[in-house]
Amino acid sequence: MSKSDTSRLNSYKSNSINSQDSRMRRHEVTVELRKSKKEDQLFKRRNINEEDIVSPLKENNCQSPVQMSIDEMVAAMNGQDVDRQFVGMQSARKMLSRERNPPIDLMIGHGIVPICIRFLQNHENPLLQFEAAWALTNIASGTSEQTRCVIEQNAVPHFVALLKSKSINLAEQAVWALGNIAGDGAAARDIVIQHNVVDGILGLVNFETPLSFLRNIVWLMSNLCRNKNPSPPFEEIKRLLPVISQLLLGDDPQVLADACWALSYVTDDENLKIQAVVDTGAVTHLVKLLGTDEASIIVPALRSVGNIVTGTDLQTDAVIAAGGLPRLGVLLQHSKCNIVKEAAWTVSNITAGNPKQIQAVIDAGLFTPIRNVLEKGDFKSQKEAAWAVTNTTTSGTPEQIIDLIEKYQILKPFCDLLDAKDPRTVKVVLMGLGNLFVLAEKLGGTENLCLMVEEMGGLDKLEKLQEHENEEIYKKAFALVDTYFNSGEDAEAELAPQEVNGALEFNAGHSNAPEGGYTF
Repeated sequence: MSKSDTSRLNSYKSNSINSQDSRMRRHEVTVELRKSKKEDQLFKRRNINEEDIVSPLKENNCQSPVQMSIDEMVAAMNGQDVDRQFVGMQSARKMLSRERNPPIDLMIGHGIVPICIRFLQNHENPLLQFEAAWALTNIASGTSEQTRCVIEQNAVPHFVALLKSKSINLAEQAVWALGNIAGDGAAARDIVIQHNVVDGILGLVNFETPLSFLRNIVWLMSNLCRNKNPSPPFEEIKRLLPVISQLLLGDDPQVLADACWALSYVTDDENLKIQAVVDTGAVTHLVKLLGTDEASIIVPALRSVGNIVTGTDLQTDAVIAAGGLPRLGVLLQHSKCNIVKEAAWTVSNITAGNPKQIQAVIDAGLFTPIRNVLEKGDFKSQKEAAWAVTNTTTSGTPEQIIDLIEKYQILKPFCDLLDAKDPRTVKVVLMGLGNLFVLAEKLGGTENLCLMVEEMGGLDKLEKLQEHENEEIYKKAFALVDTYFNSGEDAEAELAPQEVNGALEFNAGHSNAPEGGYTF
């Protein structure tokens, strides 16, 4: 191919549009992911039993029957008798710790929140503080309105102050409460951050931190990193990143999963934030975690890696250099459809990069499992696999694109997706086919490509799409058929089979594949 042809090809590419498409699709997949958030991660949690938290009270059963009425509890808590205060507070906490239908609104209506916050400040009675913190944690685990009641009574600064408590159980309960508050949304999260929670957290993580406590701390970190519109103040979140990266070296599934979720939230943003994660050395750890057997870890680790490769070429290269491509090849064959979809989406973002990155994908053999996804995957995975192909037809070299067709036999399963019920998938395939025909024109192989597409049933599908209810689809399908398959009577005569020695034979220019396969 001449230098001028290469320049023309480069001018056809629109890498900025590819990047924008990748980011738009990243947002689309993220929205789908957040719709199923209850299955993947809990953003709020109640204290229900003694297995969830080690209480200094050493009760045999925190859900033992409550003997006092709510009015009696409130009266006891408002009284002057210290022992009665404790009994009232503990009874209220037990009622709020019911596994089913805790009477949160009823308790709020009886004014328990300001009483609990008053007890939080009673540093001479840490057991009373603990019960009050536990009760408020369960109230904050409820609806946004219930959580807002805890915030508006100014509980947050008192919880942050308790992070420095000499009682590890009390500090852990404060972490739990702050995690519930931060998990309520961007506004609540920012209130927690504004009260210097990051300083408090950083002071708690060390080699001696008990595992149950560490799990709660990392869960709080992930909630601090979560939510957009607005995103959390990055200068504060950035301070957590080195610690989160180090936590990826551990072996506890719950800690690893929440650490990965935290990084997935940070990287689901602009390149500056992606780079901050890359700078911590987290990419190597994330790629390694793609090889785990725990789906709860794979999903957020894969999400983080997928976000990183939507960034700059250097950020994508960091994933490739860390050995990410072979891991993705395995995940493209995973038994869980959502993991296959995420892996295909990640590969599609890499193929939206430069030819060197596309070559790395080819060299890693990823187009074999991509073809399998095109053929047999669920429709969401197929759409992402189609993007991997279409992005390659846009950003790849002619040699790489021809490799897709000749070596990896992508064209047939790619064209078959023209029958897909999902209009977005059909649009992606039409875009890819358009790219292939533009390249074929430049290389003088339009007739060969037309014949291949027709033999694979692609022309029939394109003609059928001209009746599609989606205007964009039928217009694109019509344009392809009109431009490349209906070139007038002369072309029809040229394409018509000729009688040679008593047998029908197509024009040699397009009827037989050249030596070594179809080349444009």
